[in-house]
Amino acid sequence: MKSIRSVNILGQLVLMRVDFNIPVKNGKILDDFRIQRILPTIQFLREKKAKKIILISHLGQPDVKDKNKPAFSLAPIASYLERLIGETIYFTATLIGKGVKEEIENLPDGSVILLENIRFYKEENQNDKNFAKELAKMADIFINEAFSVCHRKTSSLCAITEFLPSYAGILLEEELTNLNKVIQKPQHPLVVILGGAKIKNKISVIEKFKDKADFILLGGIMANTFLKANDFSIGKSFYDEEAFILAEKMRTGKAELLLPGDFIVLDKNNQKQTRELGKIAKNDKILDIGLIACDTFSKVIFKAKTVFFNGPMGKFEDERFGDGTNKIINAIIKNKSAFSVIGGGETIASLRILNSKFQIPNSVFLSTGGGAMLKYLAGEELPGLLALNK
Repeated sequence: MKSIRSVNILGQLVLMRVDFNIPVKNGKILDDFRIQRILPTIQFLREKKAKKIILISHLGQPDVKDKNKPAFSLAPIASYLERLIGETIYFTATLIGKGVKEEIENLPDGSVILLENIRFYKEENQNDKNFAKELAKMADIFINEAFSVCHRKTSSLCAITEFLPSYAGILLEEELTNLNKVIQKPQHPLVVILGGAKIKNKISVIEKFKDKADFILLGGIMANTFLKANDFSIGKSFYDEEAFILAEKMRTGKAELLLPGDFIVLDKNNQKQTRELGKIAKNDKILDIGLIACDTFSKVIFKAKTVFFNGPMGKFEDERFGDGTNKIINAIIKNKSAFSVIGGGETIASLRILNSKFQIPNSVFLSTGGGAMLKYLAGEELPGLLALNK
C-alpha cells in the first residue's frame, strides 16, 4: 500500500473515507474516540496545503427511505468536529452530481467538508462502480482512513480506488503496524483476552492463536458459550447459539485456555451474588467474572510481554457488573513492560465509561477496529486493504 506520507498533496483535492459511525443520541455525541483519532490526519493534510479535504462516512445502517431521519444524519458530527478543530466544517447533504461538485469548488481553499451519510445511497453497499466514479469526480486523490470498516466491500472503500490515486492514511498505517506486532513476531508470553459477544469472529482468533499464544483468557458471553459447550451449567446466562457448535468442536493447542473460576450473577430474586464454577443455579444469570477470576487473569497479564484484549468481561454498562472489565484494563495498563492492543467498540467504550481517568501509556495501542480488527488478526482478507494494494 502507498502511504499518504509519500505523496505531494500540495493543492490537491483530497477525498478521505473515515469512520464516524459513533453513538449519537438526540444529536449529542456520546463517544468521540473515532473522531479524535482522525484529527492528526486532518492536521497533516492542512499542514501539507491540501486544497480541500472532503470527508465521507456512514452512520448506522439506514435504508434509502431513512434519508430524512435525523438519527442517521452526520450533521451533529459536523458541528462537533467544528468545535474540536475550531474552524468551519462545511456540511453538504448531497454526495454526487454536478451540484455538489460546484458547491465544493466554490468553497475557500483549505476547507474541510463533511458529506452526508453515504449509506443513504443503496449503491454504497453494492460496491457500485458508477457510483464510485461519480464520487471520484470531486477529488484528485483518495485516502482510506477507515480501517474499522475495511472488512466491508463498499463503493467508498473499494470501487473508488479504480478511479483515483489511492493511499493509506496515517491512522490506517498505525492500525496495521500495531496489529502486526501481535501477529508476526510477538514477544512472549503472549496473552490473548477475549470477552463480550460476536463469538464467531473471536473463535477464528482463537484458532489462529491457539498455537501461537501462551495464554488465552475468556470472559463475558464468550466464556459462557465455551462453558456450556463443555457441559458446565450457566443457568439462564446468555450464550451464542450460533457459535456453540464451533466452541464444542474447538481443540486446544499449545496455549493454555483459561476460563473464569467464579462469577458475579443475578439470582432468581434479582439479587447480586458470587458463584463458583460448577455452582451456578438454574435461574442465575452470569453478568461478570468474579474476584478470583480477576486475580488469576491479572497475574497472567502481569507476566505478559504482548497482550491483545477485545471484549468486556461482563455487562459493564451496569456499574454493578463493571469490576471484572475494570480490573483487566488496570492490569494491562500497569504492565508497562508489555506491548498491548486494546480494541473493539464495546471494549473502548468500557475503558472510557468505567474510568475516564485511565492514563494510557505509550505501551498500549487503542484500536478503532472491531470486526475488521478480529478478521485481520484471524488472517482473513479485508476488501478495503486489498483495494489499496491493487
